[in-house]
Amino acid sequence: MFHLITTSLIVRCQRVAALPFNLRICSTLSSAENQQTVQALYELSVDIQKVRKFKGWVLHQSPAYAKEVSDLLKDMGASGSIISHILTVHPESVLCHPEQLQAQKELWMTVCPNQKELVGIIEKFPTSFFAPSSHRDNQRQNINYLRSLNLNKRLITKLMASAPQSFSRPTEENKVMVCTLQQAYLDLGGDKANMKIWLQKLLSQNPFALLKPPEDLRQNLLFLRDRGFSSTELLHLISKLKGFIIELNPDSMCQSLAYSQETMGCSEAELRDIILNCPALLYYPEAILAERFAVLLSAGISMSQIMETPTVLELTTQIVNYRIQRLRGHGYDVRTGSLEFLNGTKKNFEMSYGKLQLRRERPHFNPVAPLKGDD
Repeated sequence: MFHLITTSLIVRCQRVAALPFNLRICSTLSSAENQQTVQALYELSVDIQKVRKFKGWVLHQSPAYAKEVSDLLKDMGASGSIISHILTVHPESVLCHPEQLQAQKELWMTVCPNQKELVGIIEKFPTSFFAPSSHRDNQRQNINYLRSLNLNKRLITKLMASAPQSFSRPTEENKVMVCTLQQAYLDLGGDKANMKIWLQKLLSQNPFALLKPPEDLRQNLLFLRDRGFSSTELLHLISKLKGFIIELNPDSMCQSLAYSQETMGCSEAELRDIILNCPALLYYPEAILAERFAVLLSAGISMSQIMETPTVLELTTQIVNYRIQRLRGHGYDVRTGSLEFLNGTKKNFEMSYGKLQLRRERPHFNPVAPLKGDD
């Protein structure tokens, strides 16, 4: 009996310890569900069974503010279905004090263009909006810092939504990474007048870039310089890779480059040219590259064609097979033609495919054929 009681207390303590700090200080855990919360959520068409299954501990908390949270979202323009969705996927939002939520809303509105867009952000990233109040000072300071760099407000909003960790930490940590990026850009010959645009694109492509250690960027650039890339080429590379240059590491790049060079049978200089056209070869692991080379070669495409248009290696095997079949249906042979028709985004491919359709369907004009006239 003593063992069962002890086990029960341990489990209960673990649940309490798992709660965010700002919720623990104002909520208490009860052995029974808070019927007021359950009823309020039920009236808001929240999937109670789903809440019980994944975050049942929320229903045992007191006090809770389901109606207040709902009213705040409704005042911002959220529909009933959106409110129901938010409270279902992130029920712990009902444990946030209304004053905290109002302060959070005011903070987000300093960078968000309007309440409608903020509702859309909350719907997609509820965890980011219903953040602990203890983070608010850091959030405010990071917003002010990024605005001091003249970065676009929409970009700052995107960063707050998709990478909230970079706003909950001290501003100094973000300053170090931003300064490292800016210095690398200038050291490689980047134009200071274009640095803001370059930084915006980098952070937009990879919102988690600020969370990476600055040393990772330095090591990656040093590795690529040792492989023979000039400063101009390095600037081109990090501009095309954008924030993903920080996701790489020398060991994985070394393996990918060694495999690509051996498979294509090219020289170091040729490999550098190929990488400049298709930087993605730096971060695809050997297994993925092997699969993609195999699919292209099995379709009758030559290695010289791949080397001429290496960006086809950015396409998944499913996309390559699908596009080859569609092109064949219109009489285009990828074995003898340019891979540009196979290449590119979905939009670019559809445009190329449309041109092939027109070429096939357009009647050929015979300049010596007699014209049909009226009898």
